[in-house]
Amino acid sequence: MSLTPVFLGVGSNSQREEHIAAGLDALAGFLHDLRCSPVFESEAVGIKSGPFYNLAVTALTDLPLHELDRRLKIIEADNGRYAPNRKGLPLDIDVLLYGEQVGNFDGLVLPRPEILRNAFVLWPLALLAPEKLYPGAGQSFAELWRGMRSEQRLWPVAFQWRGAELTPVELLQAYPALA
Repeated sequence: MSLTPVFLGVGSNSQREEHIAAGLDALAGFLHDLRCSPVFESEAVGIKSGPFYNLAVTALTDLPLHELDRRLKIIEADNGRYAPNRKGLPLDIDVLLYGEQVGNFDGLVLPRPEILRNAFVLWPLALLAPEKLYPGAGQSFAELWRGMRSEQRLWPVAFQWRGAELTPVELLQAYPALA
């Protein structure tokens, strides 16, 4: 069985702890070697809503790209993403990278453009896989993060999943919540 490395973005602005944990539990059920970045809180970007929790995860999958994306949509639906009366965005899971693929795959653009546009995507990636090269750019996530200029406000938050602290205390101390 061939395994492909993937990076996913996970976010929520509604019952954030509950939905992020449920999303991670579901991902752990079919992905291999799941690893999580620290969790960040950020102001909403592009929509009017309350603040989001965001993180990045990396794992290995034996699923083809479109089957992986289909499963992510099912997890989102199971958490109320597409409910007609939903409040906020309960759970959003996006494929950021799938192996080294670059291009438009039936509407799924890889690498996902939000990586370079949104601090709440790039900072978690830079902490999760600092040496990973952004496909086609020749720069690592850490290098891209150091060069990013953004007005977006975000800060690390304490978050526990399956008994493990995802956000290191040192990061929390270095970047206290913005008031």
